[in-house]
Amino acid sequence: MVMQQGEEAAHILVVDDDTRLRALLQRYLVEQGFRVTVAENAADARDKLRALTFDLLVLDIMMPGESGLDLTESLRRNNGVPILLLTAMTEADDRIEGLSRGADDYLAKPFEPRELVLRINAILRRVPQREVDPSVVAFGGYEFDVARAELRMGPKAVRLTEAETALLAALARQPGVALTREALCDASGIEGGRRTIDVQMTRLRRKIEDDPKYPRYLRTVRGTGYVLMAD
Repeated sequence: MVMQQGEEAAHILVVDDDTRLRALLQRYLVEQGFRVTVAENAADARDKLRALTFDLLVLDIMMPGESGLDLTESLRRNNGVPILLLTAMTEADDRIEGLSRGADDYLAKPFEPRELVLRINAILRRVPQREVDPSVVAFGGYEFDVARAELRMGPKAVRLTEAETALLAALARQPGVALTREALCDASGIEGGRRTIDVQMTRLRRKIEDDPKYPRYLRTVRGTGYVLMAD
């Protein structure tokens, strides 16, 4: 598997309205070492794309509502994320249509899962790796030093409680990745369960966000948990 950002697993968004296939793809790709988020349609995918950063989309063409082709063409106007299309249509004109809309590759159903992984890795090898400093995470005017567990706004340190610092550190270690409340409890060492994480997040937002009710950086991912949106 191709690794991104200093041996961090590539994050893939799988978009397919077939619940069974979506679950199978998620399980198989996770077993192959990828980080995987799933969406059931184009609207759901757009929500995930606003909240998270992905290295590649595996996108079904035939979906109710906005099709995979239309979503691909729309994303290509302002988003360079690689796209691998899945479809039951196998005619040459169909493949050409998908590629002309901006897809990077095309795989016909049914397919061998190992071939999917090979194609994903081939695409990722062609994509320039993002250069980031994993020790300092920037968002808005803030910088969080993960090693020092220190938040600054320019030259000024922002005072956080121990629990707030631990929660922010857990999110900053994986910027752009939605983490469940349970995972945040484990990563931060905060005791008290889901409710305690929610309370600490509310307090942290009050210190960081301009409008805590509509957070820009410490976002809620419905059905999952929270994510830190870094620059």
